[in-house]
Amino acid sequence: MDHIADAQRTDLMTITRFVLNEQSKHPESRGDFTILLSHIVLGCKFVCSAVNKAGLAKLIGLAGETNVQGEEQKKLDVLSNDVFIKALKSSGRTSILVSEEDEEAIFVEPSLRGKYCVVFDPLDGSSNIDCGVSIGTIFGIYMMQDNHEPVIEDVLQPGKNMLAAGYCMYGSSCTLVISTGSGVNGFTLDPSLGEFILTHPDIKIPKKGKIYSVNEGNAKNWDGPTAAYVEKCKFPTDGSSAKSLRYIGSMVADVHRTLLYGGVFLYPADKKSPSGKLRVLYEVFPMSFLLEQAGGQSFTGKERALDLIPTKLHERSPIFLGSYDDIEEIKALYAAEESK
Repeated sequence: MDHIADAQRTDLMTITRFVLNEQSKHPESRGDFTILLSHIVLGCKFVCSAVNKAGLAKLIGLAGETNVQGEEQKKLDVLSNDVFIKALKSSGRTSILVSEEDEEAIFVEPSLRGKYCVVFDPLDGSSNIDCGVSIGTIFGIYMMQDNHEPVIEDVLQPGKNMLAAGYCMYGSSCTLVISTGSGVNGFTLDPSLGEFILTHPDIKIPKKGKIYSVNEGNAKNWDGPTAAYVEKCKFPTDGSSAKSLRYIGSMVADVHRTLLYGGVFLYPADKKSPSGKLRVLYEVFPMSFLLEQAGGQSFTGKERALDLIPTKLHERSPIFLGSYDDIEEIKALYAAEESK
C-alpha cells in the first residue's frame, strides 16, 4: 500500500473545505450559507447515485413497480425533486423553493425557515436518461429581502440579485460547477471518497470560441438575426474558419462544454415559441450567472439576461450565452435589426 500517495490524497481541496475557506473571508458570516450549500451537495450525491442505477433498475423491472415497503419506485425526475425539496427544507435555511416540477412555489413551514430562496430544476434533460446522455441539476440561490413573511415576490427578482448559482452534471463523471459571485469553480465527485474534489479551479471561458450549439431543427421558424448568426457560423465572410456545431439537447451538458471550450449556446425565440423555451428562474438565470462570472456574456435578444425581471414562476425567455466576443456579434445583429 502506497502510504505516501494516500497521504497526498488527504491534501485535496474538497467542496466542504473550499466553502469553509470562502466563509472565513467573511467574518460576519454565521455559516448559514455554508450549511445550505452542504445540503445541496448532499442532494447532488444522492441523485448521482440514483441516475447511475436508473438503467439497471429499469433492466430488472423496478421502475414503476412497488418495492418491499409498498412504496412505488419513482421515476427519476420525481425522485430528484423529492430529494432536493427534503434536503433544502431540512437545512433549516430556506423560506421559498421553486422547482421546475411543481406548478406553485413551496413555502417552508415556519419552524424550518431561513433567509434563503432556492430555485432549481431537479433533473434537466431527463428525457435523455434512457439513451445515456449527460443530464443535470441546475440551481440558483437568492436571499430574502428582509425578515417578513415570505411572499412570491421574494423569488421574482432579476438574476443579477442571485447570491450563488450552479449545476451538477451526471455524466461520465459527476461534476458540480458553482459560483458564489467571485469566479466559477468545478468539482468532481471522487466515488471512493464520496467527496467532491476541486478539479477545475477558477474557470474562465475563452474570449471567442469555435463551437456553436443550437437546435437547427427549428431553423425555419427563427428570426432574422438568429438565422444570420448561424449562417455566419457556417459560412464566415471574413476568411475565418467555420464554427463546429455541437448540440446535445441537454442544457447542462451543452452549457458545460461551452463554459470549458468557449463558443455560444443559443435557444432563441421562434414562431413556434415566441417567448423562447427555457425557463427564466431556474435555467436562464443560473447559467447566465455562471457564464458572466467566468468572463462570458448572456443576452435575451433584447437585453442582458440577468437584468430580466420575471413576473411569473415558470416564465420563459430566449437565451444566447457564451464567449464574450461571440455574444457581441449576436448583439450587433440584433441592434442592426432594431435600427432598420
